[in-house]
Amino acid sequence: MPTDGGSERIFELQEEIQQLKEAVVSHAVVDQAIGMVVALGRVSPDQGWAVLKEVSQHTNIKLRNVAELILVWGRTGMMPQEIRAALEDALDRAGPAQSPGTPPEA
Repeated sequence: MPTDGGSERIFELQEEIQQLKEAVVSHAVVDQAIGMVVALGRVSPDQGWAVLKEVSQHTNIKLRNVAELILVWGRTGMMPQEIRAALEDALDRAGPAQSPGTPPEA
């Protein structure tokens, strides 16, 4: 019985839609975590992104999972010690961002 491949294409498109939905959710989680890092560390959004990447690399935990742990920490106050230590180290290296209109420290 010949098929036109239509059902296979539908299945492929459904998989692609699911992957796109997951990507949107993942992006939102990472953006929220960057916001927390920005507020916590008084760093720029670019520095916040760099901090998340650094924590992910130093802990060997996927960036999205690090972001999720940071969001859980914001809700519960609980964070694995490994993540906390890596986050503190990365924020120390990033240092606080200069606030607009504030003269640089001498």
